[in-house]
Amino acid sequence: MNQHHCLPKPTTGCLARLLRHGSVAALLLTVLAPSTRDALAQSPVRQPAPKGAQVYFHYPLDGLRVPERFTVRMGLKEMGVAPAGTEWPNSGHHHLLIDTDPGPLDQPIPSDYNNIHLGNGQTEVVVTLPKGTHTLQLLLGDHTHTPHNPPVMSRKITVYVR
Repeated sequence: MNQHHCLPKPTTGCLARLLRHGSVAALLLTVLAPSTRDALAQSPVRQPAPKGAQVYFHYPLDGLRVPERFTVRMGLKEMGVAPAGTEWPNSGHHHLLIDTDPGPLDQPIPSDYNNIHLGNGQTEVVVTLPKGTHTLQLLLGDHTHTPHNPPVMSRKITVYVR
């Protein structure tokens, strides 16, 4: 029996031999296994959020005029605040989204200028924004910075920096 070793990178000739010898299952494994493995590795298990969980702004409120440097204060109902890396049931830490929409809710929240991680369990943060109109939104992340299921997210508010 003629054996064909086509891993890890199948070539056109290798694929033709697999098809010619009826090895469709081997072909599918060759093509699909790496992408399935990668997809599983990239999708963390989302922690459940309790019913009624809410994250909200204490300050600023929607439509408020604020100075360039101001303190954002946030609140949380039906859950506790825990630092990133601390896996406690019904807990998480705040993320402040500035002038952006949430990313994929099954992936960790990015950490950049528009996605501020409050990974030490803070419930307030001082931000400095340029003059103009800005949007703010809160999104709770679990110990891996991944949103809960369902996501615990505030509505988006608008502030006017003077």
